[in-house]
Amino acid sequence: MKTDKRTPRERRKLGIRKKISGTTERPRMSVFRSNKHIYVQVIDDSTGNTLASASTLSPELEGKLEGDKREAAKLVGELAAKKCLAAKVEAVVFDRNGFIYSGRIAALADGARGGGLRF
Repeated sequence: MKTDKRTPRERRKLGIRKKISGTTERPRMSVFRSNKHIYVQVIDDSTGNTLASASTLSPELEGKLEGDKREAAKLVGELAAKKCLAAKVEAVVFDRNGFIYSGRIAALADGARGGGLRF
């Protein structure tokens, strides 16, 4: 009999969040993936503030999202890295939010690394 009503992703997410937390020096880079879009936030958990955010719906990426979703995720990662560097954040803790680290999640992380962020 199944007693936990959470989805497998939600259970993985809870296990990840027990272990990682964002600080002022290394904020948490949280990723959410839907069927159409991908979103990323850089969060300082000690104060609860979002320092930077980007998504496929960001106005800076309008007109550049031609092609597959993996390429769009890479562009979102690069945009997030650019916004983080503007906010004087150079290193982050990556929170995959229960999603498996492959495909669009890995492409976003590679884009952020390419943009100058350290994980």
